[in-house]
Amino acid sequence: MATLSSDPRLDSLARFRELQAQLAALWPAMTMRTVGDQVRTLVVVNSINVRVPDHMAPVMPAYEERFLFLVLALLGGPGTRVIYLTSQPILPRLIDYYLSLMRSTPPADLRQRLDLVSVGDGSPRPLIDKVLSRPRLIERLRAIIGDTDRALILPFMTSPGEVELAVRLGVPVYGADPRLAHFGTKSGARRLFAEAGIPHPEGREGVRHVDDLVDAISELQASNSALESVMVKLDDSAGGLGNAVVRLNGANGRRDLRRRVDAIEIEDASGVREEFFAELEDRGGIVEERISGGEVRSPSAQLRASPDRQVEILSTHDQVLGGATGQTFLGCRFPADQEYGALVARLGERIGWILAREGVIGRFGVDFVVVRRPDGWFPYAIEINLRNGGTTHPMLTMQALTDGHFEANECRFRTTQGERFYVATDHLESPAYAALTPDDVLDGVRDERLSWDPDRLLGVALHLVSAVAVAGRLGLTAVGSDPFDAQRRFEAAQKVVNDLADPH
Repeated sequence: MATLSSDPRLDSLARFRELQAQLAALWPAMTMRTVGDQVRTLVVVNSINVRVPDHMAPVMPAYEERFLFLVLALLGGPGTRVIYLTSQPILPRLIDYYLSLMRSTPPADLRQRLDLVSVGDGSPRPLIDKVLSRPRLIERLRAIIGDTDRALILPFMTSPGEVELAVRLGVPVYGADPRLAHFGTKSGARRLFAEAGIPHPEGREGVRHVDDLVDAISELQASNSALESVMVKLDDSAGGLGNAVVRLNGANGRRDLRRRVDAIEIEDASGVREEFFAELEDRGGIVEERISGGEVRSPSAQLRASPDRQVEILSTHDQVLGGATGQTFLGCRFPADQEYGALVARLGERIGWILAREGVIGRFGVDFVVVRRPDGWFPYAIEINLRNGGTTHPMLTMQALTDGHFEANECRFRTTQGERFYVATDHLESPAYAALTPDDVLDGVRDERLSWDPDRLLGVALHLVSAVAVAGRLGLTAVGSDPFDAQRRFEAAQKVVNDLADPH
């Protein structure tokens, strides 16, 4: 029988939890800017450790670059040093672009405190796996870090790989212990919502086989004869790409239900039903009613929990969804509509207190569906993301560029120039964009519609620029003085990119 001293995996977990205990002392430094003579070294490992469809593989290196705005926000403090890891080298001109946006700090000073470390491996494996397979690279990281007492790993999420890297570097991770990962699954989230008394769709967990689906849908129909369709979700999927819809249309009897299940509509347009059912059997999932009504929206709340189990609301958003069945995350608008934004924030906070009580540390998000009824908006909690997500980097972008702050009690963002709003996307895409290079896009920044105004704290910031040639896609955050101004700037920036791709 393995003991603590004979099983390396247990030794690693024990050492990891010792390191995590250091977060309490480091927590005051986990602000956007350092204060006074605070010194810290932050190792950014934005490794996308979630399963994604094969067609997403070419853009994963660009997704690793999404946190470059986090670098800007953090490097604003003179005592901060950032080590930023990527699979492939970042285009030097792209770094110049980001550094040029920080007018308050000379680029030369920022560069001295920024170490860009590339693995030089463009394979589709997660970045963390590439790092761990290279002992000399880890030795080099140790040398760059130096004093580990004021160092921290900033991950996309905390997987066993991040645990291993933390142990080998001797520094803690700003994220949840992997033993709590079940809260970030669809099944685990539903159980927590039930425990917290948070409204959530009727559904069933533990679904793996077609027969399970038929049984679960039959049970849901028995309690809701008007049920029109249900969602089927892979337990550990992200971004809506592990979702599917079964349309019932008055299905009656088990044989009829089986036909409807066999005709399941998969959100990932590149997927096939047989593969989806195989993934469901392998990974498990849930089935739940699809919330419908005259007007349905998908807001979210972002929060963080501290080592002393305090919870902070970081933002609220309205998610912009698309795809085959309207479940794919395309972007977001900040803040969530004031008619329900505060409600979503309060419910998110209630969920956050439970997660904090269980030991969750760091950033996480809670997704909702809200439906308008005669007496107002009614919310349903649907997912917990124990990681950074598509709403993380736009908020970090605005914080970095405006030095403003989110007022949780009002769900508003204040700057010295007044309130600010934004529209952001990771999916500004067109087949025509594949004819562009990153340099072409960065040339477009000369157009004021695609640039940032540091005096008025308005304009556009780009991300995912490296994906333009490989996938015809890039991302941007358009910051405006009101929601309409943000949308106008977003559309104007899109027109600039369209014109770059097709100047005729």
